[in-house]
Amino acid sequence: MSTFFVAGINYKKTDAALRGQFAISTDQYANILSLAPSFNLSELFIISTCNRTEIYGFTENAANLCSLLCTQTQGSVETFTQIAYIKNGKTAIQHLFDVAAGLDSQILGDYEILGQLKLAVKFAREHDFIGAYLDRMINAVLQASKLIKTNTGLSGGTVSVSFAAIQFIKENVTDISGKKILLIGTGKIGRNTCKNLVDYLETTNITLINRTESKAAELADELGLQYAPIEDLENNIASADIILVATNSAEPVLLASHVLNQGDKIIIDLSIPCNVATAAQQLSNITFVNVDDLSKIKDATLHKREAEVPKAQDIIKEQIFEFLEWHEMRKNVPALKSIKSKLHAMHNCNLYTSYIARQNAVVYTANNTEIKIQKVVNGMAMQMRNHNQKGCSYIAAINEFIATGTN
Repeated sequence: MSTFFVAGINYKKTDAALRGQFAISTDQYANILSLAPSFNLSELFIISTCNRTEIYGFTENAANLCSLLCTQTQGSVETFTQIAYIKNGKTAIQHLFDVAAGLDSQILGDYEILGQLKLAVKFAREHDFIGAYLDRMINAVLQASKLIKTNTGLSGGTVSVSFAAIQFIKENVTDISGKKILLIGTGKIGRNTCKNLVDYLETTNITLINRTESKAAELADELGLQYAPIEDLENNIASADIILVATNSAEPVLLASHVLNQGDKIIIDLSIPCNVATAAQQLSNITFVNVDDLSKIKDATLHKREAEVPKAQDIIKEQIFEFLEWHEMRKNVPALKSIKSKLHAMHNCNLYTSYIARQNAVVYTANNTEIKIQKVVNGMAMQMRNHNQKGCSYIAAINEFIATGTN
């Protein structure tokens, strides 16, 4: 457990621009995993979202995680090390539970993080970087999040980064029906944002553009919207009143030349790294909002969520306790295997068999002997768990084995 680390940055001490320097795309993630063995790392996964980049793994030195991550980032390992938080052991485990539950999210209770965590772990597992111990830990984390979702109101209501974008539009645009909306990017965040636009703004005057046109067409058909090919991006930007950017590009997709002298526009960038050029953000005709700005939006739902935090923390505490209990039991596995091996050897010992014969005991078949030995081992496991008396295990196991053989 002491070799389990997390190294990361999040919204608490870094702005969107700085976080963007350390954002990890799918291709970069794959490259990191391919390089991991050369950093003596065999179990790890990475979470990279709009408000955090974190690398989790087993290592003797957290510097290995930081160096590996930064082989693929725009920002340097020196900068990352200066601004990153590093946690290990139980503290790192607690952090992972908090992140998955939405307790550490920029918008409290934002449940989108759980889906992002699952995808991150799935990707690592497909590349054989999730071992049995880490798998057990992640399952405990997912179980805790499920219980929190079911038994508390921490994720109640509809507050998330994508929904906060809709709140901003409602508060700043009076006649939404007469406004043309352009959504660039139809990935997970883009899809959620698009559905919120339709549901809460009650408008279908929305055009979708995605680098893979078929994905935009599919979503447009599902929701009764329009779509356009990426080649028509510039024309659609020029004609739109409200532009939402939810792409995952290493370079800005919306430039100053796209919006210069094109009338007043609201541009909401949900991307990390930022996919709207700095020069475009600063134009006088542009009202620009990013994920950090959206996180400042408060409403009654968030106040209700804050009241649910103690309940969520109690659930996490219970799940961590169960995981740590399993961890402690796992330490006994070598001793239990040794006991089982010794009992098999004892059963085949001439001294033992002659003793059993003198007792006129039942002669056990091989199958029954295995059942008897496993029963003794299970009993020893329970004794170890309840009394932590590892030194007495061999003697107790032998006594019980002999006793069951003469009964």
